[in-house]
Amino acid sequence: MLLPHLNERQQRLLAAADAQWLGRGGISLVAAASGLSRTTVHRGLRELQGELVASERVCQAGGGRKQIQQQQPAVLAELQRLVDPATRGDPMSPLRWTSKSTSKLAAELCRQGHPISARTVARLLEKVLGYSLQSNRKTKEGGSHPDRDAQFEYIARQTQAFQQGGQPVISVDAKKKEPVGEFKNGGREWQPRGSPEQVQVYDFHDKEKGKGIPYGVYEVGPNRGWVSVGIDHDTAEFATATIGRWWQLMGSKTYPEARELLILADGGGSNSSRARLWKVALQRVANQIGLRLWICHFPPGTSKWNQIEHRMFCHITANWRGKPLVSHEVIVNLIGNTTTKTGLTVQAGLDTNTYPTGIHVSDEELAQVCLEKDEFHGEWNYRISPRYK
Repeated sequence: MLLPHLNERQQRLLAAADAQWLGRGGISLVAAASGLSRTTVHRGLRELQGELVASERVCQAGGGRKQIQQQQPAVLAELQRLVDPATRGDPMSPLRWTSKSTSKLAAELCRQGHPISARTVARLLEKVLGYSLQSNRKTKEGGSHPDRDAQFEYIARQTQAFQQGGQPVISVDAKKKEPVGEFKNGGREWQPRGSPEQVQVYDFHDKEKGKGIPYGVYEVGPNRGWVSVGIDHDTAEFATATIGRWWQLMGSKTYPEARELLILADGGGSNSSRARLWKVALQRVANQIGLRLWICHFPPGTSKWNQIEHRMFCHITANWRGKPLVSHEVIVNLIGNTTTKTGLTVQAGLDTNTYPTGIHVSDEELAQVCLEKDEFHGEWNYRISPRYK
């Protein structure tokens, strides 16, 4: 209320007096409330404290150096053109193939005849043009299949039918491979102040310790799961061996009267809907456990909707945050001790078997699979019955 009635020097001294009275943080608060810059408030403080002798000249209202957008009206348009997302595909854009840092933007504007500093570029971007530093955001899932929603509805109907009939439903997938050793793991964990856990500077994989390959089975409904931690390769045989191990250790005890098993899987990876070895290996599992397997794959580009991702794997990641995965035993124990308030429990075990890659499945071997495709997208929905000798 008072500032409009004061001249430039009086405004500066009043703001400085208020900032001094407020103490720590006062300069920022006064600058924000008055509209004066922090530099101006600092200058007023130096005058109050006798460190700076004030000039007898007083600037009139509207005096002082004009802002660059007033001195050079074209600079905003040129800056906008340089950072506009529409110019990313423009082969004539001068900064198409470089990072658009404030220093490089300032250098390019200077080259075009607009003398400007990197700090002024940052101020124009944030205060005038409404830009801010932002990272990429994962939102695009690729091309959407025309029957995407119909497949989700099909999966929902199958899941409901199996659960109403007391038959097991599982969601399967592989988690990201983890290097074993004293490597940094994402996230933070409580430690004594100033004493973070020490890990290797470089994340060069230790060939002797290898890697951990978690493949999981999540029981839809009971809210529990099994994870096999492999040490070799993430193949279809490793995936189906995990399913068989889950049934042996967990599923057969929970569903002693089961006749069928519904498996929900992504369309790619080791459980790809196009992989011949996946179907041949599933036939061996069906023969071993004596259940008719119903397989439903999620449509392309929808792997994040697989229940195992947001019902189990995300909680495993949260449980081992900030903990170096120094051995396979540590990985197994951290996975096996994952729980949630909603009742999730997870069991885990180490799979030391080898699973070679590059296995070719002939037409004759594929023909031996007792495969029955559904009328609706048989490449995604099919059944495999056990073959008895």
